[in-house]
Amino acid sequence: MIKLKDMVEITKVGPLLDENGNIKTPGFAKKYYLQYDRNEIKAKKIRIKEWDYYYIGNQDFGLCLTISDSGFIGVISASFLDFKNPYQINTSKASFFPLGKFNMPSNPEIGNVGREIAGAKFNITNDGKERHLTAKFPKFGKNKEDLLVDIILYDPPEEYMFIATPFKKPKHFYYNAKINCLKAKGYFSIGDVKYDVSDALGTLDWGRGVWTYDNTWYWGSLQTYLEDGKTFGFNIGYGFGDTSAASENMLFYEGKSHKIEHVKFNIPGDDEGKPRYMDDWTFTSSDGRLELDFKPIIDRNAAVSIGVIAMIPHQVFGLFSGKAILDDGTEIIIKDRLGFAEKVRNKW
Repeated sequence: MIKLKDMVEITKVGPLLDENGNIKTPGFAKKYYLQYDRNEIKAKKIRIKEWDYYYIGNQDFGLCLTISDSGFIGVISASFLDFKNPYQINTSKASFFPLGKFNMPSNPEIGNVGREIAGAKFNITNDGKERHLTAKFPKFGKNKEDLLVDIILYDPPEEYMFIATPFKKPKHFYYNAKINCLKAKGYFSIGDVKYDVSDALGTLDWGRGVWTYDNTWYWGSLQTYLEDGKTFGFNIGYGFGDTSAASENMLFYEGKSHKIEHVKFNIPGDDEGKPRYMDDWTFTSSDGRLELDFKPIIDRNAAVSIGVIAMIPHQVFGLFSGKAILDDGTEIIIKDRLGFAEKVRNKW
């Protein structure tokens, strides 16, 4: 288990990959220093995975929007989550063998992308200051109402989480950014019901890489306004490859990032291979800087299985309570703040 003092922090601009298609400098960063270029990947196109996943939510509701090009399949998807009267709606539209035709942005800080599949649309325009998310998913609601989205995410933080992670297999890697605590304005609607997102925050999960076939990962995320109006969040996780150079665990406070060590997801029954996702979880960090309880509300389990391809997610939304300690020793206390944690197994 790597200690904070031994982690590699990247602080200079340079290429992500070397001439053989392997990560040149494994480690973590707080800004976009390592430059991603799809053309420098040496693996087959069908093995390349690229996605932008957005979550916009507050204490009452959440919206997930995804666009992904996984080589063999391209997807746009949307999920709605009601936390007060717990229920969820999930839908996705797929096209086969996009193989890079989605033209996913090479930089998480700027760039446009969009797709229409089977009458559903999801578009992102990003000028580096504002991300404008627009979408239409017909017949989305319980009574076949349309989902319409018109949301702007703005005021990006000064720092966030990057991790460049190799796999032990040559030419395989995962490059990931998590941008938490983006401020939001606008709305989405399901039929005649309109949801104002002005008190919500947005997170981007930006992933690019070449994965090995069978993977299980753990990921948790929080973004919230504290009682004094300041923003706080975290990104935690493991299982994304060879993390001997760095972990992806990080706290976010008022636009600044604070690196922490290993965080263990204590899911009831998980060690016996029978996780009980809707029982209460805990999270413990090796350096004592993040200690959490978690009370699940919704298990977003939208599994997909097509022959040898399978995506089995358990993205559990619920309430976090506990403490976090920033780099300067400041203690942040949270109580029943809405976030999510997941265990996902993919064969892809």
